[in-house]
Amino acid sequence: MSTADLGSSGRAGAPDPPHPATVRVDVRDPSGGRVGHVELDRSYFGATPNVALMHQVVTAQLAAARSGTQSTQTRSEARGGGAKPWRQKGTGRARQGSVRAPQWRGGGVALGPKPRSYRQRTPKKMVRGALASALSDRAADSRVVVISSWDFEAPSTKAAVAALRSLELSGRVLVVLGPDDHHAAKSFRNLPEVHTLAAGELNAYDVLCSDWVVFTRDTLPGAGEAA
Repeated sequence: MSTADLGSSGRAGAPDPPHPATVRVDVRDPSGGRVGHVELDRSYFGATPNVALMHQVVTAQLAAARSGTQSTQTRSEARGGGAKPWRQKGTGRARQGSVRAPQWRGGGVALGPKPRSYRQRTPKKMVRGALASALSDRAADSRVVVISSWDFEAPSTKAAVAALRSLELSGRVLVVLGPDDHHAAKSFRNLPEVHTLAAGELNAYDVLCSDWVVFTRDTLPGAGEAA
């Protein structure tokens, strides 16, 4: 059997998986009107979702967010206990050496938590792969929305609600903003179902937690030429 008989999966006779088709989505304005279209980059929106990879990366991200400041006193740190409570023999009670022992009230804690880091090592390639898997999953369900730009002249929660209604977005919405979208960030921040995120902070966890992901032309990962 030659190597030509092996697909990319490494199994005999298994065909290579087909390349994902180009995904084209409409570009809309905040009022809901169509102003063009854009082709989504297949490296971000055309991957086959890898559930195990997303789980590992999301678990590592949540672990890294833990403060790790919990701490208990050991018997060497507990207060008191400098003298033996009673003599070794003749009292009829169990022998004791210190009131700082774990079995005493107010004594030290055996095997208790101490400050530590929960951070896990996650290679950048895995982080990128998990993000591509999450974005591809949302794109496959037609849950990726691209708008031309946010045209808020001033911060306005009312205008933000109207924009979501015009775009027909409901549930949990992730709005990815650029560095100049200050008014948009202030407009959406009072809406509990909307989470805003800077484009440079886009990650698999926030994508998976959202029903919709909204980009602008400038924040769309790997955006092609719009028509």
